[in-house]
Amino acid sequence: MTRRNLLSLVGMFLIGILIFWYFIRDVNINLLIADFFNINWIWMAVATACMFAYFGFESWITHTLVKDQGGNHFTFRDAIRVPLVEQLFNGITPFSSGGQPAQLVVMIQTGIDGGRASSVLLMKFVVYQAMIVINFIFSLFIGFHYIAEKLHYLSLFVLFGFIIHLIVIIVLLMIMYWHGFTKKFVNGIMKPAKLFVSAERYLKWQTVLNQKIDNFYSESVRIARKWKLLFKIAVITFFQLLLYYLVPYFIMLALGYDQANIVMIVSLHVLIVMIISLFPIPGGAGGAEYSFEMLFKSYIVNSSKLVLALVLWRILTYYLGMILGTIALFIKPDRVRNKDHKKLNI
Repeated sequence: MTRRNLLSLVGMFLIGILIFWYFIRDVNINLLIADFFNINWIWMAVATACMFAYFGFESWITHTLVKDQGGNHFTFRDAIRVPLVEQLFNGITPFSSGGQPAQLVVMIQTGIDGGRASSVLLMKFVVYQAMIVINFIFSLFIGFHYIAEKLHYLSLFVLFGFIIHLIVIIVLLMIMYWHGFTKKFVNGIMKPAKLFVSAERYLKWQTVLNQKIDNFYSESVRIARKWKLLFKIAVITFFQLLLYYLVPYFIMLALGYDQANIVMIVSLHVLIVMIISLFPIPGGAGGAEYSFEMLFKSYIVNSSKLVLALVLWRILTYYLGMILGTIALFIKPDRVRNKDHKKLNI
């Protein structure tokens, strides 16, 4: 980890402490402590298990895809490092932009060819985006009216987030099925950039972008032939996301709200995740907590329990991944570890 990344990690934890303080400042501390010690820890264990299973399912997906690419030396232990490091770099970079490059580096460390690693990440990304859009469409039908009635301005963020994710899927499909047209379209959109950058830099950008489009097209053609594998990964991804979306529901059960509507709670969490993706601050800090409070205060009417639910939710869905990712970052890949063992045996 570079010094800059380390500073970002520390900074995000400090920002998190300040945000938690902001929400806690008007709450009776004695009541908050009492609510904490009255938590049903069985349900909290279930919520925590959902997050560990979420990481485990993504490890399973990564391991399956690498094995399909011929990476027989890639162990499940190596696969576990990939989503954890992804969580770390997603959490400390704006718009979660650091997750994909970090996964690529971790996979290359295990001895996987860069091209194969990129292919695996591409397949994961396409399926993941598709499942997010599908889940979001169902959630819109179930929970959007609630947001529109209670918080009209948040509904605009939700729709904007959906449009962005939908555009991503449309662009990916265009590259897969209208490769030539997409290249011309993208190059046309880029032309105004000539007014702001040098001709040399513009040509470099155009070349890199065309290469990425060509690489994506060639990989997508190969991937599309493996529809059985794609279906398997899609099913695993669906359950992976479901586990993540269930976390607030089990936290509410832990706090004694056993009459909560599981379908509505899951739908609201899907919508919150969509809102978070729009905030440029790493992890959607501030926006995530505010969205959670606004959407769940009608269900958790006790102010101290609402703040406690917010803190527990944020720890499990955001800070836990970064802590585990930091640990995973310093664990050696199996091939490096095995080499070290051989050296010690000589």
